[in-house]
Amino acid sequence: MSTTPATAGDLAELDTGTLFGALEDPALNSMNFLNEVAIHYPEAIPLAAGRPSEEFFELEDVHRYLRIFSEHLGRRLTEAQVRRTVLQYGRTKGIIHELVAENLRLDEDISVDPESVVVTAGCQEAMFLVLRALRADERDVLLAVSPTYVGLTGAARLVDLPVRPVRTGEHGIDLEDLVAVIRRERAAGRRPRACYVVPDFANPSGLSLDLATRRRLLEVAAAEDVLLIEDNPYGLFHGDADRVPTLKALDAARRVVYLGSFAKSVLPGARVGYVVADQRVSGADGTTGLFADQLSKIKSMLTVNTSPIAQAVVGGKLLAHGCRLAGATAPERRLYDRNLRRLVTGLAERFPPGSDVTWTVPTGGFFVVVTVPFAVDDRLLERSARDYGVLWTPMGHFYDGVTAVRALRLSCSAVSVDQIDRGLDRLAALINDRSGRSAGTIGHGHLADSARGEP
Repeated sequence: MSTTPATAGDLAELDTGTLFGALEDPALNSMNFLNEVAIHYPEAIPLAAGRPSEEFFELEDVHRYLRIFSEHLGRRLTEAQVRRTVLQYGRTKGIIHELVAENLRLDEDISVDPESVVVTAGCQEAMFLVLRALRADERDVLLAVSPTYVGLTGAARLVDLPVRPVRTGEHGIDLEDLVAVIRRERAAGRRPRACYVVPDFANPSGLSLDLATRRRLLEVAAAEDVLLIEDNPYGLFHGDADRVPTLKALDAARRVVYLGSFAKSVLPGARVGYVVADQRVSGADGTTGLFADQLSKIKSMLTVNTSPIAQAVVGGKLLAHGCRLAGATAPERRLYDRNLRRLVTGLAERFPPGSDVTWTVPTGGFFVVVTVPFAVDDRLLERSARDYGVLWTPMGHFYDGVTAVRALRLSCSAVSVDQIDRGLDRLAALINDRSGRSAGTIGHGHLADSARGEP
């Protein structure tokens, strides 16, 4: 039986107008666009990607951690059961939930029932599960400190949950603005469900909340009856500064849904994150359970379960270090702190203070935001990659619906000191050329609201 090859006119074709509307949203294009620029200009110095340094990755570690976890299981399971646990479809909530709970207790002073932990396919899935569960109907909205991680904005788009920005303010979040936004939304008949916040070295701003602000934020959440979604991917990388308790560690009323990830502390390729959702949920039949149980229902229809092999690798590292990652990641913390200091110092060395360009000075994490006197967009990024050989991220990707932003984000986590120096030389040339001057002057300060808007 023969068939006639289809011609171009016979091929099925879809129109974006007949697909999910959010597919046209810029938030869903951001990550792909930034990756494409990096691929097209591989020789450009990458001061854009917030990925961990690869010098801490070894293929042999994957096998070693897998063996450690399998031996751990073997102390209470038969060989067949160990094989099934690691190689078969697995428990929807995960197989390392008890180890995650112990790690939280030891590293973060967070005490939670392991059953309140859902192990996810990266933190991005954790975000999606929480937002999908909270979005009940068209009245629901999410609040987020602006500028906001684009992955959060994109996840909200996928579940049709509008995001309302809250000003950053002097202390990482403007609590008066938070209250004002909540009350304005309620006056308009909408339901603010939660506020998303990254209290430690936020992506993209690099800013952190001090202890007093964290306590006050919890008080506001209780008074206004909203949840807080705390995302903590960078908390272990605090430089020389003392660690501040997480919101979840301070949370006595179960107001905080806590998102965690092992991408930066163990292995990004494992794609293992988790959510702690210990809030009580009352059912229509009068029964009660954990919010985590509701999230696991969604996960069971989304990814079925998180790869048990990937979980085993993460679990093996946790076991190898007594479930403490704060000490195990000390070499990474030192490297990131060194790079961050070099980045900030390098800006000051190249440009003496006193100009209309500023930058943030975080005490930890991966990111610095540079504010400039001209609009920064994707076209300028492509020009920077092509003509100047340096990559960075336009801050417009982190402001929902704002196109003209006079700022860019630099990341120092996946580069060497030499690359930082050369990258800053190239960035300085771009800034000076774009500003129409032969030598620039840059000062340092807080992330300013002046970064937004028309130049």
